[in-house]
Amino acid sequence: MKLKYGSTVCALDLPPERLAGVVVPSPLVVAESPEDIVNAALDGCSSCFSSCKPGESVVIVTSDITRYTGSELYLPLLVERLNRQGIDDGDILILIALGIHRPQTEHEHRKILGPLYGRIRVVDHDCDDHDGLTVIGATSNGIKVSINRRAVAADHLILTGTIGFHYFAGFGGGRKSILPGIASRAACMASHFAVLNPGEGSGKNVLAVTGNLEGNPVHQAMVEGCALAKPDFILNTVLTADKRIVAAFAGEWREAHEAGCRFYHARFSFPLAEKGDLVVASCGGFPKDINLIQAHKSMEYAAQALKDGGVMILLAECRDGFGNGTFFDWFRHKRLEEFEAALRARYEINGQTAYSLLQKAQRFRIILVSQFPVNQVKTMGMIPAQTLDEAVALATTMLPAEWRWYLMPEAGSVLPVTPE
Repeated sequence: MKLKYGSTVCALDLPPERLAGVVVPSPLVVAESPEDIVNAALDGCSSCFSSCKPGESVVIVTSDITRYTGSELYLPLLVERLNRQGIDDGDILILIALGIHRPQTEHEHRKILGPLYGRIRVVDHDCDDHDGLTVIGATSNGIKVSINRRAVAADHLILTGTIGFHYFAGFGGGRKSILPGIASRAACMASHFAVLNPGEGSGKNVLAVTGNLEGNPVHQAMVEGCALAKPDFILNTVLTADKRIVAAFAGEWREAHEAGCRFYHARFSFPLAEKGDLVVASCGGFPKDINLIQAHKSMEYAAQALKDGGVMILLAECRDGFGNGTFFDWFRHKRLEEFEAALRARYEINGQTAYSLLQKAQRFRIILVSQFPVNQVKTMGMIPAQTLDEAVALATTMLPAEWRWYLMPEAGSVLPVTPE
């Protein structure tokens, strides 16, 4: 068995007779070309395109390199339709929804824009550029929503991205292009802070979980933020584990996103009869394991297939390190109660992810195969391994006599679901 790690693959050697199952998304037949799939979705937005007039400005928001969306395929199709309406290339701007992520390199811009690079202007959002932000309103729970001024000034705002599971917003895509995608740092943090219940020590809201939108306070904050921005429409893709576009949803931003979420949940959940003693999980290679914040998604989903006290082997190269400069600092808090108190006192999105990681590190025994130094992995409560073989050797000493294991070769793309 081969598992992806960064840009390479690793061979896995474990007893197949103890394998309880391979957790993968349902087989999806992609009969149409990506262009046909996207164009069919865009055909339903004809009234939105017809509202675009020559001389008007258009901002298209799309994701950064950490979230592959198929942008190099769908952005040219979007621009082509805008051109048909008389919108010149010079009146179109592609805005990269970085949230609080780092700026993109020229090479990454080329990958995101594909054949449009050098033809259509591209700008990275900067959550800390106060002059480049403007307040558009507030949510019902008091979040002041400040977003990129270019998006507000444009005559037309189009949101693009991809739909997938999100470990506390329920799903990615849709409204996340605005909040946190092109919002201020303060608004990003405030929307994510909704994951915690009101009151010291009350922990995380039980509805702010993977695959759930109903009653999810984080989702609600993002929806209200997006409504304030008044986007013309969205185009969201759904991708197979090997990054092929299998579906696209376009139209009114809320309806199209919810339809895409229903489609995704039906096809990317995996029912399990029972949890395992061991889960071996790969993020799916680069860029899904580009940094630890991105790799945490795979850790979260793999944890759903694991018994309390069980062992997880996670392959996550993390060539870009943690993904943010403040992430590792949070692990100075070793006790969850102390960590939660610090998070409430000075909330950071990275702190929330670090808190979630530490929760799992203390609930399970997580062996991390990565590029991180040994001492950093240990500080985060995990067990370091340099290779998959080393990780397997360590894991087998921790397992009960009659252990069973699951394999998750694309752990960030499928959600194990077990009976309550």
